[in-house]
Amino acid sequence: MTRSRNKAIRSRRLATAVAAGAVALSCAAAASPAQAGPVLLPPPVGFVTLRSEQPTVVHYMWAGASGFQWEPRSSAGPGTWVDYPGFVPPAHAGPDDLATGTDVVSTWDGAEVTQQHHSTGVTATVTIPAGQTYRTTSGWSVLTQDASGTPHVLRAAADGSTTDLPVTGLPAGARPTGYLAGGSVRRAALVYTLDGTTSVGLVDLSDATFRTYVTGVAADPAVRFNDRWLVADWRHIRVDAAPGTEPGRLPRSPAELVAVVGDQLLIGNPTFVLPGTKPALTALSLTTGETGTVLANSYGGMVPTPDGGALATAGPSSFDWNVHRITPTADGSTATTKVARVPADRVPVEGLAMAGGELFLDGRQGIGHRISGFALNAAGAPVGPQTGRSPILADATCLPGDTACPQLEALGDGHVASLFTDSSGQEYVVRTGLGVDTASLQSVPVGDSRGRIAGGTGRYVLYNGGTPGVQKIVDFPRGATTGKVALSRNRTAAALWGQVLWTPGSTKGSITGRDLKTGRTTAVVTGFRCRPTDIQAVDSRLYWSCGASGPAGVYDRAAKRNIPVPAGSAPARLGDGFLVRENRTTHQLLLTDVHTGTAKTSVLAVLPTTDQNTGGSNGRWAVDRFGGPIAYLGYDGKVWIVPSRVPTSPLAQLEAQVYSPSVITRSGPWAPVWQLSKPSSWTLTLATPSGTVRRTLTGTSTGAAVRPAWDGRTDSGGGAATGRYTWKLTARPRDGQGRNLTLTGTITLG
Repeated sequence: MTRSRNKAIRSRRLATAVAAGAVALSCAAAASPAQAGPVLLPPPVGFVTLRSEQPTVVHYMWAGASGFQWEPRSSAGPGTWVDYPGFVPPAHAGPDDLATGTDVVSTWDGAEVTQQHHSTGVTATVTIPAGQTYRTTSGWSVLTQDASGTPHVLRAAADGSTTDLPVTGLPAGARPTGYLAGGSVRRAALVYTLDGTTSVGLVDLSDATFRTYVTGVAADPAVRFNDRWLVADWRHIRVDAAPGTEPGRLPRSPAELVAVVGDQLLIGNPTFVLPGTKPALTALSLTTGETGTVLANSYGGMVPTPDGGALATAGPSSFDWNVHRITPTADGSTATTKVARVPADRVPVEGLAMAGGELFLDGRQGIGHRISGFALNAAGAPVGPQTGRSPILADATCLPGDTACPQLEALGDGHVASLFTDSSGQEYVVRTGLGVDTASLQSVPVGDSRGRIAGGTGRYVLYNGGTPGVQKIVDFPRGATTGKVALSRNRTAAALWGQVLWTPGSTKGSITGRDLKTGRTTAVVTGFRCRPTDIQAVDSRLYWSCGASGPAGVYDRAAKRNIPVPAGSAPARLGDGFLVRENRTTHQLLLTDVHTGTAKTSVLAVLPTTDQNTGGSNGRWAVDRFGGPIAYLGYDGKVWIVPSRVPTSPLAQLEAQVYSPSVITRSGPWAPVWQLSKPSSWTLTLATPSGTVRRTLTGTSTGAAVRPAWDGRTDSGGGAATGRYTWKLTARPRDGQGRNLTLTGTITLG
C-alpha cells in the first residue's frame, strides 16, 4: 500500500479535530470545556457524544506484517496506527530480501518512492527513470510502465542507485490495463488485453519474469492472489501449476473477492442478504470446495495484506465494531484475531431531553431519526453505553424558522414525547422510549398543526395546538396499545405534573390545579395582579411568569410563599428547587436557586455563540425535572452534564395505575405503575390478609417510574391462591436525599 505525501501533510493538519471526536462516551469531571470571560463555572460531571448505529466503514492506509494504519472512509485525517503485540522484527531487512517487504511503508511523490521498514526503521529510495510512469508498489518493489507499454520492476540498490528490470514474458502486442498488489511481496498481478481478450498473470518480482495464468476474463476482473493461488474473475489456479494448466471455475456469488489466505478464498460484502440475517465473511476452500464462516456480521473494510493474510471489520454493533486480522493455519483453515476497536462515527444532535436520570438525544441514523438514551448515575455522570430508545422515525415536519424541531419532552417514566405531522397536515403526539421495535411506539392524532408540546409526566402529555389555539391532554394509559385525548380546552398557560393540570385561575394572580382523575381543584395566589403567560410545575413548586416585562416567581406550595425570580423573554425551565434560563445576549445559561426561600442566581455554563441544533425546550439545553441535573450542547457535538448542586425534594408519588387482576400468568402478569418524583430502588411485597408475605419483588425504577411485574407465583415457585392481597411498595431515593416512600394497597386475585 502506497501513501501520497500530499495526503499525509493534509492529514496532520486535521489531527486535533479527529482526536477531539474519537471518544464515544466519557466522563469529564476535571474541567469544563473552554469558556469565554472570567466567570468561574461549575465543572461538568461528564459528557456524551451521540454516535452512529451504522458501523464505521474503514479505509486501510497501510497494512504490513507488524501492524496497519487505518482511518474512517469519510475522513481525511492522519489515520490511526495499530501495532501487533509480540511482533519480532527481522534481524535484517532490505531490498535484497524480498520477504521482508511485508512490512514496508512506501510514499510516492512524483519521480521518487520513499520506503521505510516499519518495524526496523530501514529506509530506501527508488528513483523513477524519465519516461516511466508509476503504477504500484509491492513491498520493496516498485512497478512502472514506459512509453512503449513495457512494465518495469524497480528496486533500490545497496549503493543508493535504482535497479531497473524490464518485465519479460508478456505476449507481443499485449497492452497492460491494471497492476495489482495483493497477498504477496514476491509477486504482483498484471491485467492486459490482446486482440480484444483480457488476461491475468503474475510478475515474479525477483527477476521480473511474467506468466499468464487466466485468459478470457471480464474487462475489469476481480483479482486476488497469494504465493500459492491466483483467483481472477471467479477462476482459480495454483501459482506452481504446470504451464498449460486450465484454471478451475468457482461458483459466483453476489459478493466481493476479499483475499486468498492459505488455501482459502475469502468472500464478503454481499450485495444481498436474506431478511433477518446479517452479512458475513465466508471462506471457500480452493482445495476441497467446502465453505464456512470466518466472521459473522462482517462487512465494510476488508483488504488482503502483503504477508498473505487479510483484515476485515466485524462485530455485533457499531459500539463493538473491530478490525480482525485473518491468518492461515497449518491445517489450511484460517484464524482470526481482534486487533483494533473502531469507534462509531459521531452523529449531530438534533434534539435533547432528560428526565429521571436519563438523557435522550435525537439524531439521524441511516434512513431516519432515532432517539438514543444515556443512563446517568446519582451524581449525573454518564454510565453505560448509548442505547436505542425508539424505532427509526420519519423526519419531523419543521416550520420555517422553527427553533424547536424535533421537539422532545422526557416524561420521567422512560418515555419521550414528540410531534409528527404527516403529508396531509395531520399532527400526532408520539410517545416512545421503551424499545426500538415499532410496537413500542404509540401515537395519537391531535387534529391540528403548528403545535407544541408544553409539558407532561408519565402517562400524560400537554399539547398546545396552533391555530385556533386548542390545548389538549393526551393520555397513554398503562397497558394500552394506543393513547387518547383525555381533555380538550382553549389554550392558556398550563403545566402538567403527575395527574394535576395547572392553569391560570379566574382572578388575576391566581393559579388553579385540577386533578385529572378526581376533578378536585386547588387554588394558589401568587400575590401579583397579573395573568400568567407561562406556568410550570415540579413537585410542590410552581413557576409563573407574566411576560418578558412583567413579574415572575416560583410559588412554594409547601411553604406557602412566593419567591420573585428574574424575568425576561428567554425560555426558562423549572427544575427541582431551581430555575434555569438562557441569556441570549451573553450566551450564559443561568441557574436560580430557590430552595432556601430566596432567589440566588449564578452562571451554570456558557453556550456556543451559534446554535448547534434545534429541538428540546429551546434547542440547546434541557433540565431533568425529576431531581436530576442540566444538560447542554457544546462544541464538537458534545452534550455536557452539569449538576444543579441544589438539594432534591423528598421522594413522592405523582400518579399511580394500580388495578385488581382477575387472572395472572407469566405472559400476563400484574403490572402496576407508580410514577414517582425521582429515581429510586424499590421493594414490593404481596401478603395475605393475615400478614404472611407470599412474594417479594425488588428492582430499580425506569426513569422515575416503578414498574414491577408479578406473575402470580409465590417466592417458593408455586401458584398463589385466589383472594385478597395487601401490597406494600417501599421506594428508596437513589440520590440518598430524603426519607423512603412507603405506599400500600390491596388487590383481589381471581
